Amino acid sequence: MQIYEMYKNLPSEASGAVVAIGNFDGVHRGHQALLANARHIARKAGKKLAVLTFEPHPKRLFRPDEPPGRLTPPAAKAWRLEEAGVDILYALNFDWDFASQSAEDFVKNILKEGLQASHVIVGEDFRFGQLRKGEAKDIEAAGIPVTSIGGVADESGQIYSSSLIRRALRQGEIAEANKMLGWEWEVRGQVVKGDQRGRELGFPTANFALGETIHPAYGVYAARVNIEGEKEWHGAAVNIGIRPMFEIPEAEVESYIFDFNREIYGRTLRVQPVKRLRSEAKFNSVDELKAQMKDDCEQVQKVLKI
Repeated sequence: MQIYEMYKNLPSEASGAVVAIGNFDGVHRGHQALLANARHIARKAGKKLAVLTFEPHPKRLFRPDEPPGRLTPPAAKAWRLEEAGVDILYALNFDWDFASQSAEDFVKNILKEGLQASHVIVGEDFRFGQLRKGEAKDIEAAGIPVTSIGGVADESGQIYSSSLIRRALRQGEIAEANKMLGWEWEVRGQVVKGDQRGRELGFPTANFALGETIHPAYGVYAARVNIEGEKEWHGAAVNIGIRPMFEIPEAEVESYIFDFNREIYGRTLRVQPVKRLRSEAKFNSVDELKAQMKDDCEQVQKVLKI
Protein backbone atom coordinates (compact mmCIF):
# COMPACT_ATOMS: atom_id res chain seq x y z
CA MET A 1 0.00 0.00 0.00
CA GLN A 2 1.26 3.45 -0.94
CA ILE A 3 1.01 6.12 1.78
CA TYR A 4 0.95 9.86 1.07
CA GLU A 5 0.73 12.74 3.50
CA MET A 6 -0.13 15.29 0.82
CA TYR A 7 -2.68 15.75 -1.94
CA LYS A 8 -0.79 18.07 -4.29
CA ASN A 9 1.53 17.04 -7.12
CA LEU A 10 0.85 13.33 -6.71
CA PRO A 11 2.45 10.90 -9.15
CA SER A 12 0.10 9.62 -11.83
CA GLU A 13 -0.17 6.19 -10.20
CA ALA A 14 -1.46 7.80 -6.99
CA SER A 15 -4.30 9.80 -8.54
CA GLY A 16 -7.59 8.98 -10.22
CA ALA A 17 -8.53 6.32 -7.69
CA VAL A 18 -11.87 5.43 -6.15
CA VAL A 19 -11.62 7.24 -2.80
CA ALA A 20 -13.30 6.21 0.45
CA ILE A 21 -13.33 9.10 2.95
CA GLY A 22 -13.45 8.82 6.73
CA ASN A 23 -11.53 8.47 9.97
CA PHE A 24 -11.75 4.67 9.92
CA ASP A 25 -10.57 4.42 13.52
CA GLY A 26 -10.63 0.75 14.36
CA VAL A 27 -11.33 -0.40 10.78
CA HIS A 28 -14.22 -2.32 12.36
CA ARG A 29 -16.84 -4.52 10.69
CA GLY A 30 -18.83 -1.52 9.49
CA HIS A 31 -15.73 0.05 7.94
CA GLN A 32 -14.81 -3.29 6.39
CA ALA A 33 -18.22 -3.55 4.71
CA LEU A 34 -17.89 -0.02 3.31
CA LEU A 35 -14.40 -0.79 2.02
CA ALA A 36 -15.59 -4.04 0.45
CA ASN A 37 -18.21 -2.06 -1.49
CA ALA A 38 -15.62 0.51 -2.47
CA ARG A 39 -13.20 -2.20 -3.57
CA HIS A 40 -15.91 -3.74 -5.78
CA ILE A 41 -16.59 -0.36 -7.42
CA ALA A 42 -12.87 0.25 -7.94
CA ARG A 43 -12.17 -3.17 -9.47
CA LYS A 44 -15.19 -2.91 -11.75
CA ALA A 45 -13.91 0.45 -13.02
CA GLY A 46 -10.31 -0.78 -13.29
CA LYS A 47 -9.19 1.72 -10.67
CA LYS A 48 -7.18 1.58 -7.47
CA LEU A 49 -8.91 1.83 -4.11
CA ALA A 50 -7.76 4.71 -1.91
CA VAL A 51 -8.68 5.90 1.56
CA LEU A 52 -8.61 9.57 2.49
CA THR A 53 -8.23 10.00 6.23
CA PHE A 54 -6.91 12.62 8.64
CA GLU A 55 -4.12 12.76 11.22
CA PRO A 56 -4.27 13.41 14.05
CA HIS A 57 -7.82 12.28 14.68
CA PRO A 58 -10.03 15.41 14.47
CA LYS A 59 -11.19 14.86 18.06
CA ARG A 60 -7.67 15.70 19.27
CA LEU A 61 -7.99 19.11 17.63
CA PHE A 62 -11.54 19.91 18.67
CA ARG A 63 -11.51 18.27 22.11
CA PRO A 64 -7.88 18.18 23.26
CA ASP A 65 -8.75 17.67 26.93
CA GLU A 66 -10.55 14.37 26.35
CA PRO A 67 -8.65 11.23 27.39
CA PRO A 68 -6.87 9.26 24.63
CA GLY A 69 -9.35 7.46 22.44
CA ARG A 70 -7.55 6.00 19.43
CA LEU A 71 -8.50 2.40 18.70
CA THR A 72 -5.84 2.30 15.99
CA PRO A 73 -2.93 4.76 16.08
CA PRO A 74 -1.59 5.67 12.60
CA ALA A 75 0.65 2.64 12.04
CA ALA A 76 -1.99 0.19 13.23
CA LYS A 77 -4.69 1.84 11.13
CA ALA A 78 -2.52 1.71 8.02
CA TRP A 79 -1.86 -1.98 8.64
CA ARG A 80 -5.57 -2.75 9.04
CA LEU A 81 -6.48 -0.74 5.91
CA GLU A 82 -3.91 -2.61 3.88
CA GLU A 83 -5.38 -5.88 5.18
CA ALA A 84 -8.76 -4.64 3.92
CA GLY A 85 -7.42 -4.35 0.38
CA VAL A 86 -6.67 -0.61 0.21
CA ASP A 87 -4.07 0.32 -2.42
CA ILE A 88 -3.42 3.96 -1.49
CA LEU A 89 -3.69 5.80 1.82
CA TYR A 90 -3.86 9.59 1.92
CA ALA A 91 -3.24 10.61 5.55
CA LEU A 92 -3.64 14.39 5.51
CA ASN A 93 -2.59 16.64 8.38
CA PHE A 94 -5.66 17.84 10.25
CA ASP A 95 -4.97 21.26 11.78
CA TRP A 96 -7.01 24.44 12.22
CA ASP A 97 -6.25 25.63 8.69
CA PHE A 98 -7.50 22.35 7.27
CA ALA A 99 -10.57 22.32 9.52
CA SER A 100 -11.44 25.90 8.54
CA GLN A 101 -11.60 25.34 4.79
CA SER A 102 -15.01 25.53 3.17
CA ALA A 103 -16.76 22.50 1.75
CA GLU A 104 -16.32 23.99 -1.73
CA ASP A 105 -12.56 24.31 -1.27
CA PHE A 106 -12.31 20.76 0.03
CA VAL A 107 -14.01 19.40 -3.06
CA LYS A 108 -12.17 21.64 -5.53
CA ASN A 109 -8.65 21.61 -4.07
CA ILE A 110 -8.43 18.13 -2.62
CA LEU A 111 -10.87 15.81 -4.36
CA LYS A 112 -10.86 17.28 -7.89
CA GLU A 113 -7.50 18.96 -8.45
CA GLY A 114 -5.38 17.07 -5.91
CA LEU A 115 -6.52 13.47 -5.80
CA GLN A 116 -8.47 13.61 -9.09
CA ALA A 117 -10.91 11.17 -7.49
CA SER A 118 -12.84 9.11 -10.05
CA HIS A 119 -15.52 8.09 -7.53
CA VAL A 120 -16.06 8.85 -3.84
CA ILE A 121 -17.42 6.45 -1.22
CA VAL A 122 -18.72 7.79 2.11
CA GLY A 123 -20.91 6.75 5.01
CA GLU A 124 -24.48 8.00 4.89
CA ASP A 125 -23.86 10.47 7.73
CA PHE A 126 -20.72 11.94 6.14
CA ARG A 127 -20.21 15.69 6.53
CA PHE A 128 -17.17 17.80 5.71
CA GLY A 129 -15.73 21.29 5.49
CA GLN A 130 -16.03 24.19 7.90
CA LEU A 131 -18.83 23.63 10.43
CA ARG A 132 -19.53 20.29 8.68
CA LYS A 133 -21.68 22.06 6.10
CA GLY A 134 -20.65 19.87 3.17
CA GLU A 135 -22.70 16.83 2.12
CA ALA A 136 -22.36 14.08 -0.47
CA LYS A 137 -24.57 16.01 -2.89
CA ASP A 138 -21.96 18.82 -2.95
CA ILE A 139 -19.36 16.37 -4.23
CA GLU A 140 -21.76 15.10 -6.88
CA ALA A 141 -22.52 18.67 -7.94
CA ALA A 142 -18.81 19.06 -8.71
CA GLY A 143 -19.00 16.18 -11.16
CA ILE A 144 -17.62 13.35 -9.01
CA PRO A 145 -19.83 10.25 -8.65
CA VAL A 146 -20.62 9.48 -5.00
CA THR A 147 -21.88 6.34 -3.32
CA SER A 148 -23.22 6.68 0.24
CA ILE A 149 -23.26 3.47 2.25
CA GLY A 150 -25.32 2.94 5.41
CA GLY A 151 -24.06 1.43 8.63
CA VAL A 152 -23.84 -2.31 9.14
CA ALA A 153 -25.70 -3.94 12.03
CA ASP A 154 -25.00 -7.07 14.04
CA GLU A 155 -27.55 -9.85 14.59
CA SER A 156 -29.32 -7.77 17.25
CA GLY A 157 -29.68 -4.76 14.95
CA GLN A 158 -26.97 -2.69 16.65
CA ILE A 159 -24.93 -0.63 14.17
CA TYR A 160 -21.18 -1.20 14.46
CA SER A 161 -19.43 1.98 15.58
CA SER A 162 -16.07 3.09 16.94
CA SER A 163 -17.75 4.69 19.95
CA LEU A 164 -19.36 1.38 21.00
CA ILE A 165 -16.00 -0.36 20.70
CA ARG A 166 -14.35 2.32 22.82
CA ARG A 167 -17.01 1.87 25.48
CA ALA A 168 -16.48 -1.90 25.53
CA LEU A 169 -12.72 -1.49 25.95
CA ARG A 170 -13.12 1.09 28.71
CA GLN A 171 -15.26 -1.47 30.52
CA GLY A 172 -12.67 -4.20 30.00
CA GLU A 173 -14.96 -6.18 27.69
CA ILE A 174 -12.30 -7.39 25.27
CA ALA A 175 -14.33 -10.19 23.66
CA GLU A 176 -17.21 -7.78 22.94
CA ALA A 177 -14.84 -5.22 21.41
CA ASN A 178 -13.18 -7.88 19.25
CA LYS A 179 -16.57 -9.09 18.04
CA MET A 180 -17.40 -5.61 16.77
CA LEU A 181 -13.93 -5.03 15.34
CA GLY A 182 -13.76 -8.34 13.48
CA TRP A 183 -10.14 -8.71 14.57
CA GLU A 184 -8.16 -9.06 17.80
CA TRP A 185 -7.63 -5.60 19.30
CA GLU A 186 -4.06 -4.87 20.26
CA VAL A 187 -1.75 -2.18 21.54
CA ARG A 188 1.77 -1.64 20.31
CA GLY A 189 4.74 0.18 21.75
CA GLN A 190 8.50 0.31 21.89
CA VAL A 191 9.82 -1.49 24.94
CA VAL A 192 11.63 0.86 27.31
CA LYS A 193 13.67 0.31 30.44
CA GLY A 194 11.44 0.85 33.45
CA ASP A 195 12.12 1.11 37.18
CA GLN A 196 12.97 -2.63 37.34
CA ARG A 197 10.40 -3.23 40.10
CA GLY A 198 9.03 -6.27 38.28
CA ARG A 199 12.49 -7.78 38.11
CA GLU A 200 13.00 -7.12 41.82
CA LEU A 201 9.70 -8.88 42.55
CA GLY A 202 10.64 -11.90 40.45
CA PHE A 203 8.35 -10.95 37.55
CA PRO A 204 10.42 -9.02 34.97
CA THR A 205 8.21 -7.13 32.55
CA ALA A 206 8.47 -5.54 29.11
CA ASN A 207 7.00 -2.04 29.42
CA PHE A 208 5.73 0.69 27.12
CA ALA A 209 3.46 3.71 27.49
CA LEU A 210 -0.09 3.67 26.09
CA GLY A 211 0.24 7.20 24.72
CA GLU A 212 -2.62 8.18 22.37
CA THR A 213 -4.06 4.67 22.28
CA ILE A 214 -7.34 4.30 24.15
CA HIS A 215 -6.85 3.27 27.76
CA PRO A 216 -8.90 0.12 28.38
CA ALA A 217 -10.15 -0.63 31.88
CA TYR A 218 -7.08 -0.72 34.09
CA GLY A 219 -6.17 -4.04 35.56
CA VAL A 220 -4.55 -7.40 34.96
CA TYR A 221 -5.18 -9.24 31.71
CA ALA A 222 -4.44 -12.60 30.20
CA ALA A 223 -2.79 -11.68 26.91
CA ARG A 224 -0.83 -12.79 23.90
CA VAL A 225 2.28 -10.84 22.94
CA ASN A 226 4.44 -10.77 19.85
CA ILE A 227 7.75 -9.08 19.13
CA GLU A 228 7.14 -7.30 15.85
CA GLY A 229 8.94 -9.03 13.00
CA GLU A 230 8.86 -12.44 14.67
CA LYS A 231 6.31 -15.20 14.04
CA GLU A 232 5.86 -16.60 17.53
CA TRP A 233 3.19 -15.40 19.97
CA HIS A 234 3.81 -15.76 23.70
CA GLY A 235 1.44 -16.03 26.64
CA ALA A 236 1.72 -13.19 29.14
CA ALA A 237 0.24 -11.71 32.29
CA VAL A 238 -0.23 -8.04 31.49
CA ASN A 239 -0.94 -5.11 33.76
CA ILE A 240 -2.45 -2.04 32.11
CA GLY A 241 -2.61 1.06 34.25
CA ILE A 242 -0.72 3.19 36.74
CA ARG A 243 0.26 0.61 39.38
CA PRO A 244 -1.39 2.21 42.44
CA MET A 245 1.18 0.50 44.68
CA PHE A 246 3.89 2.68 43.11
CA GLU A 247 1.84 5.46 41.46
CA ILE A 248 3.60 5.82 38.11
CA PRO A 249 2.70 9.11 36.36
CA GLU A 250 1.62 7.72 32.98
CA ALA A 251 -0.40 4.60 32.17
CA GLU A 252 1.74 1.74 30.93
CA VAL A 253 1.40 -1.73 29.48
CA GLU A 254 3.59 -4.13 31.47
CA SER A 255 3.93 -7.65 30.14
CA TYR A 256 5.33 -10.57 32.10
CA ILE A 257 6.02 -13.04 29.31
CA PHE A 258 6.03 -16.69 30.34
CA ASP A 259 9.18 -18.76 29.70
CA PHE A 260 10.97 -15.80 28.17
CA ASN A 261 14.46 -14.54 28.98
CA ARG A 262 15.61 -12.08 26.33
CA GLU A 263 16.46 -8.38 26.34
CA ILE A 264 14.04 -6.66 23.95
CA TYR A 265 14.55 -2.99 24.79
CA GLY A 266 13.87 -0.85 21.72
CA ARG A 267 11.81 -3.55 20.01
CA THR A 268 8.15 -3.03 19.21
CA LEU A 269 5.86 -5.25 21.24
CA ARG A 270 2.33 -6.17 20.13
CA VAL A 271 0.00 -6.97 23.02
CA GLN A 272 -3.42 -8.56 22.46
CA PRO A 273 -5.44 -8.62 25.70
CA VAL A 274 -7.66 -11.70 25.83
CA LYS A 275 -9.52 -11.38 29.14
CA ARG A 276 -9.48 -8.97 32.07
CA LEU A 277 -8.96 -10.85 35.33
CA ARG A 278 -9.18 -8.08 37.91
CA SER A 279 -8.85 -4.35 38.46
CA GLU A 280 -5.69 -2.70 39.74
CA ALA A 281 -5.27 -2.72 43.51
CA LYS A 282 -3.05 -1.28 46.21
CA PHE A 283 -1.62 -3.91 48.55
CA ASN A 284 -0.57 -3.65 52.17
CA SER A 285 2.87 -5.11 51.57
CA VAL A 286 5.25 -6.26 48.86
CA ASP A 287 4.76 -9.86 49.97
CA GLU A 288 1.00 -9.51 49.50
CA LEU A 289 1.60 -8.07 46.03
CA LYS A 290 3.94 -10.95 45.09
CA ALA A 291 1.38 -13.51 46.25
CA GLN A 292 -1.30 -11.85 44.12
CA MET A 293 1.02 -11.74 41.09
CA LYS A 294 1.68 -15.46 41.46
CA ASP A 295 -2.06 -16.09 41.58
CA ASP A 296 -2.59 -13.82 38.55
CA CYS A 297 -0.07 -15.82 36.54
CA GLU A 298 -1.80 -19.09 37.42
CA GLN A 299 -5.16 -17.64 36.29
CA VAL A 300 -3.65 -16.34 33.05
CA GLN A 301 -2.23 -19.76 32.24
CA LYS A 302 -5.66 -21.31 32.75
CA VAL A 303 -7.32 -18.74 30.48
CA LEU A 304 -4.71 -19.19 27.77
CA LYS A 305 -4.50 -22.96 28.35
CA ILE A 306 -0.72 -22.96 28.60
